[in-house]
Amino acid sequence: MARDGHDDHDDGVLVLPSTGPDPIPLADALAAVTGYALARRPLRFRSPGVPDGRWVRVPAYGWSRFDTVAASTGPDGDVLLGEALHGRLDRDGWQDVHDALARVAPLVDDVRRRAAGRALWTLPAEEFSVLEEPGTVGALLREVAAVAGRHPAHVLAALQHRHPELIPHLARSTRRTLLPHLEEGDSGVEAVVRRELVANDAAFAVLERRVADRLEGARPTRLRLHDILLWLATTLRWPHAVRAGADEV
Repeated sequence: MARDGHDDHDDGVLVLPSTGPDPIPLADALAAVTGYALARRPLRFRSPGVPDGRWVRVPAYGWSRFDTVAASTGPDGDVLLGEALHGRLDRDGWQDVHDALARVAPLVDDVRRRAAGRALWTLPAEEFSVLEEPGTVGALLREVAAVAGRHPAHVLAALQHRHPELIPHLARSTRRTLLPHLEEGDSGVEAVVRRELVANDAAFAVLERRVADRLEGARPTRLRLHDILLWLATTLRWPHAVRAGADEV
């Protein structure tokens, strides 16, 4: 039985303990991502030309502002990408994220050198074990999060957009949800993300292809798909996204 209550007629499931105890049928996962991409919500809009206001329908989630946007070419664009998912920043916030991106840049370079062109889900488990520190990918990612300033979600969103196969995007809610799934010796919550991607390698490969076939303008990696599914589940937006996407699949 699918999470939204209808029978599953698709092949395969995702087993993601971080999203809940029940397996996710691939049909539901595809509907959820489709809903995240295409769902719209009503917004009351007023302007000098329309003083009484009118209703307009705007994207409900960040897909069109983030996932379909070309890679940034500089720090100002990176800050804008962070705002696309986590909201506008005031002047001090903007400067904080701008400075944090400059501060973490050497660490990100170290992560990339250590990964040597490999995606996060293809790295060995040792790269996310405290027993192999220092210098592992897990240790470096933990340090990135530690020095990301007062708006770490904005910073990690920008870094994930630049390095979509390597750097997870974690917000406060998703990081908190991953914490109970840490195992002894894990270097951080990134180890949980890697473990779930590895355990569901075949299913995520199928989901990647189906999302790319279904949605034009973006080819999200399984790392971003995991992020979307986890965020929808942990912020109680899963039913809305599945319903919105079901008619589009």
